[in-house]
Amino acid sequence: MRVNLTLQQLEAFVRVAATGNFRAAAQALHVSQPALSRTVRMAEQVLGARLFDRDTRHVALTAAGHELLPIARRILGEFDGAFSELSQFLEGRSGHVTVAALPSVGVALLPEAIAAFRRAHPQVAFSIVEAAAEPLLRAVDEGRADFGVSVRPAPDRRLHYRHLLDDPFMLLCRRDDALARRAALPWSVCASRPFIASSAGSSIRPMTDAVFLQKGMPLRPAFEYPSVAIGGALVAAGLGVTALPRLALRLVDVSALAAVPLQRPSLARQIGVVTRIGRSLSPVARAFVEGLPLWWTRAQAHGTTP
Repeated sequence: MRVNLTLQQLEAFVRVAATGNFRAAAQALHVSQPALSRTVRMAEQVLGARLFDRDTRHVALTAAGHELLPIARRILGEFDGAFSELSQFLEGRSGHVTVAALPSVGVALLPEAIAAFRRAHPQVAFSIVEAAAEPLLRAVDEGRADFGVSVRPAPDRRLHYRHLLDDPFMLLCRRDDALARRAALPWSVCASRPFIASSAGSSIRPMTDAVFLQKGMPLRPAFEYPSVAIGGALVAAGLGVTALPRLALRLVDVSALAAVPLQRPSLARQIGVVTRIGRSLSPVARAFVEGLPLWWTRAQAHGTTP
């Protein structure tokens, strides 16, 4: 037999059982005594059993009432707990966030940003999807990530871009190279050494190719690397130089290397938050995204950025 007691009926029953008095229970529930009595009677009708023996002075639980009381308390406790969890979720204080990030962003930005967010919201869990630009944008588009931190997508994508920072390009060379002693370098120096290029699917390659085309420098790469770490290792081995955004230096062992700002032209990779148009972020994901610009500003002010 299915028993269709309402939460209001259970709460009225538990309150009367706790106080042993209909008037006191009604006051605690902010209802009239006749209304409370009707609620208890309706519960008894649903159950087909009396819950209280009562006279003008005393209220006592019946055997059915004694059996129902722990069940009612457990149901009410689980209900309150569940809605407390929902309230925390809606307020952005709990939940799970999946972030898709470029490898350099995943290393250089996200750990400290997540740590700062979790100090205020310790119940929030995070997953990080690391990918190159194109698969990263697909992950956001297909809903496998709540949002991405990546380069600006093409305007024909169903994605919204919110700018976060500019990531300037640096020339990476060996520390014992004469170029390492310069305060800044023009892009033309890339033609003075074998050039080590990133793979075609990265967010870096289209930008370096565009600069070489603009300057009339049809460079043929001496090597192509699949990851920034391998590119740095090739430079360290004396096989050439490469151009990297500053954040990407966190992926490289720079102990034997030097990074020099590139100019003429000054080029920066634009990094921002990418979301799917028409898909709402969860409250906790939205709170994290809204806090990223503030965290970046504070990190720059304290000199903790890469």
